[in-house]
Amino acid sequence: MEGRLFEEFLRHLFPRVVRERDLKIAYTFCLGGMAFTSMLLLAVSGLLLLFYYQATPEGAYRSILFLESSVAGGSYLRALHRMLSHLLLSLVFLHVLRVVFTGAYGRARERNWMTGTGLLLLALFGAYTGYLLPMDQLAFWATRTGMELLAVAPFGGAIRDLLVPDGVGMPVSLLRFYALHIAVVPGSMFTFALIHFFLIRKNKGVLPYL
Repeated sequence: MEGRLFEEFLRHLFPRVVRERDLKIAYTFCLGGMAFTSMLLLAVSGLLLLFYYQATPEGAYRSILFLESSVAGGSYLRALHRMLSHLLLSLVFLHVLRVVFTGAYGRARERNWMTGTGLLLLALFGAYTGYLLPMDQLAFWATRTGMELLAVAPFGGAIRDLLVPDGVGMPVSLLRFYALHIAVVPGSMFTFALIHFFLIRKNKGVLPYL
């Protein structure tokens, strides 16, 4: 039964036919689709990085040095992962701007707008949690600055204590950032993305025959 439901979901994810007049740059310039592709590539590159990363204050930076100096293609893989994160943020932000400027958040699409906004916030939080993981000086001080800024926000102190209970870069804090970056945030993003695509199809998307 579950396999049948998944098969039906995949079958309805894409349109059966596409009109020739709709194959214009206005429709094929798919910022959302490119953002989702970037997210998939980001997940694949991140999985490969997991084979070498050590989520400890002593081993994190050493594992990055080993990856870049002793693993074939390691430096390229890390750079690819970083650039994909920048690309994802840029594409999601541009997609949100396009929705705002075209007014596509209205007309009974409020729930889809909320899931899209959630994806943007999750992408930002995912990038922030990943910034600490190399544990170099730039990552440490940037994360510490972010935590100090968070502390002055409403309920920010409680959130900071939850994220860094033993201080930025300490064992528990690094492990929490690591768990958030590789499991909690990606899982939430893929869940939101599936809901987002489902709502697009339910609302007939931007094409009348979907």
